[in-house]
Amino acid sequence: MATLTDPTRTPFAGPSLDEIEAARVIVSRVAQPTPIESSRYLADVLGAPVYLKCENLQRTGSYKIRGAYNRMAKLTAEERARGVVAASAGNHAQGVAFAARELGIRATIFMPVGVAIPKFQATRDYGADVVLSGSIVDETLRAAADFAAETGAVLIPPFDHPDVVAGQGTLGLEILDQVPDAATIIVPIGGGGLISGVASAVKQRAAREGREVRVIGVQAANAAAYPVSLEAGEPTEISPVATIADGIAVSKPGILNFAIIRDVVDEIVTVSEDDMARALLVLLERAKLVVEPAGAAAVAAILSGKVAPTGPTVSILSGGNIDPMLMQRVISHGLAASDRYLKLKIMLPDRPGQLARISEILAGANANVIEVLHTRHGHGLQISQVELDVSVETRGTEHRKQVIEALRSAGYDPVLDYE
Repeated sequence: MATLTDPTRTPFAGPSLDEIEAARVIVSRVAQPTPIESSRYLADVLGAPVYLKCENLQRTGSYKIRGAYNRMAKLTAEERARGVVAASAGNHAQGVAFAARELGIRATIFMPVGVAIPKFQATRDYGADVVLSGSIVDETLRAAADFAAETGAVLIPPFDHPDVVAGQGTLGLEILDQVPDAATIIVPIGGGGLISGVASAVKQRAAREGREVRVIGVQAANAAAYPVSLEAGEPTEISPVATIADGIAVSKPGILNFAIIRDVVDEIVTVSEDDMARALLVLLERAKLVVEPAGAAAVAAILSGKVAPTGPTVSILSGGNIDPMLMQRVISHGLAASDRYLKLKIMLPDRPGQLARISEILAGANANVIEVLHTRHGHGLQISQVELDVSVETRGTEHRKQVIEALRSAGYDPVLDYE
């Protein structure tokens, strides 16, 4: 893709550096500068210094407050009197609700039926009127648009607006202040608001300084509209598959965002559900940071080998609003994806001592037993057989192999259970 080499001469769709600097003054009224943390673990994986930009620690739990507040602060008195409306599964909802409270504007937020209770409650706690509508975000967006048409409320889009993009771009300026020698910045992508703002800011400021910074976008493979759209040459709608990264599950790129990304983003990669689950687990264990799956997408790109080292690399942790119930499931999935959780089915002869024998073998292999189900009623069992379903904790791929080999060496035939 093309890069923005001279912001003074190269026309492109995004906001100018001066506009992003002006947005920074506005956004500073509510958004706090978030920490940058170095990660030795990820640096060893990548082969270059890695820094984590902790927008999961931002007010409202994500970067969204930046763009929402910048857009709403520019509304006229007449527009403010009409109120605002937005649609979101969580982060944009909280950003708009918080911004509205700070600006004294009435906010109505449409959220999908079945939205995570913590996100629903947080949005209401910021003072917004919350309406549950639609089973997916696209249906919720249509309901919000209908509400705006009927009532005159100003629709605050989650990504496809110049003021929103400029607000998100303030994050790019902050990163370059904190890591002046950053060579690569990795950014999660949904509709494209964050990366179009960050890329606009970073590319222009780097060009002004006479250097280049690589910007890489990351999408969930189950909701990757940008690779398809870039190949088609225009924003193209896809049918997203279910993904744990609901924060970036968008079926079609924003028009403005697509134009910016096409012009200035260097590369877009995709990561799997397993990749994001592993990344969330790494951030919990190694960095002591709670991050939602979408917010962990940039780290997932590093762990999965999708990013080549070029120098100091900044990975944006875009949000930390994760439902505790989802976190529980994602951690379990991440353990399995990292070969640290092993579930086996073992057919045993129905005679005394077999369960004790299996326990002895697992203990000898230093595998920690988590759960056991011993049954004579499994499908396909012979009268003289029992089925043992056993879940064990292992230390990784090599230890997992050792546990399986120990059972096989003792004459058993363990079958991996992937359910």
